Amino acid sequence: MKYALIGCGRISPNHIVAAKNNGLEIVAICDTNAACMADKMCKFELGSNTGQYLDYQEMIETEKPDLVAICTESGKHAAIALFCIEHGCNCIIEKPIALSIADADKIIEAAVRYKVKVCACHQNRFNKAIQKIHEAITMNRFGKMYYGTAHIRWARDREYYDRASWRGTWEQDGGALMNQCIHDIDLLRWLMGDDIEEVIGITDRQKHDYIEAEDLGLALVRFRNGAYGVIEGTTNIYPKNLEETLYLFGEKGTVKAGGEAVNIIEEWRFSDYLDDPDMVKKECSEIPPNVYGFGHTKLYADVVDAITHDRMPLVDACAGKRALELVLAVYKSAATGSKVSFPLEACSTTEFEGRF
Repeated sequence: MKYALIGCGRISPNHIVAAKNNGLEIVAICDTNAACMADKMCKFELGSNTGQYLDYQEMIETEKPDLVAICTESGKHAAIALFCIEHGCNCIIEKPIALSIADADKIIEAAVRYKVKVCACHQNRFNKAIQKIHEAITMNRFGKMYYGTAHIRWARDREYYDRASWRGTWEQDGGALMNQCIHDIDLLRWLMGDDIEEVIGITDRQKHDYIEAEDLGLALVRFRNGAYGVIEGTTNIYPKNLEETLYLFGEKGTVKAGGEAVNIIEEWRFSDYLDDPDMVKKECSEIPPNVYGFGHTKLYADVVDAITHDRMPLVDACAGKRALELVLAVYKSAATGSKVSFPLEACSTTEFEGRF
């Protein structure tokens, strides 16, 4: 399967490794920065058969890849994805899938029209810990779900934002919730039942006065199944990343997935005693080298299988839209001071320019 990468920045190594691990033929990489491409070519020993392009449209038209990963700044995801889809390419789109509901809808509609598979890159769904929790949910081991909480307590300094001028802007990124916290927000929504009734949120920019968007977000989510969700996300933790933690509380079960990126099961309590909690903690916990975890390779494997067997990927474009929708709803609630009902028909990060 012919594979191409668009965007050779911070997250691109995980995509290149995942592509290699799945035996994909890396036909080309693309970035507007030639030095950045050269660095990846060298580090990952991509041979002369791998083309280097400054223009993604030229790359797509020349190489005609079967699968494309889009790893550019967030504000460009939608336009690039639509071009790739219209040229018959299956896509893996880094989070968030887009920065507006309208663009997410365009991606979903185009994928159907051009009969390609589109995956939103929420790789933490493939963590061993998260897969084990999802299995317990499908077996109804929690019984009635009461509430869940997502805590993303990370640190980002001036150097991080200075390395890429698009970070923290409303036009190309958003703030802590959209960039750093959306993975755990995706997990909370997915595991708690997906369908949301309403959200109320608060956002603030407490520390990073050199960015446009928030560095703190707090929200209360009411799900249609009667359960609740709590979101706490920040990039203000001193002096470094502390945790990305997910709690789920049900009638018959309590689970905590912690670690730096929800990769460790720290609590596993169920009334059915179907398994040994200590064994579950041992077998389903991982210590990745960074917050990106080990999920990319498994996500790629799922997408390749979805293409091969003509099925939807586990994390399809609709799933990407749902994570985006929840973040935008928190932004809208914080800006208006009111509850926001679902579905969110129209919203974009650019609506919040000048918010702080």
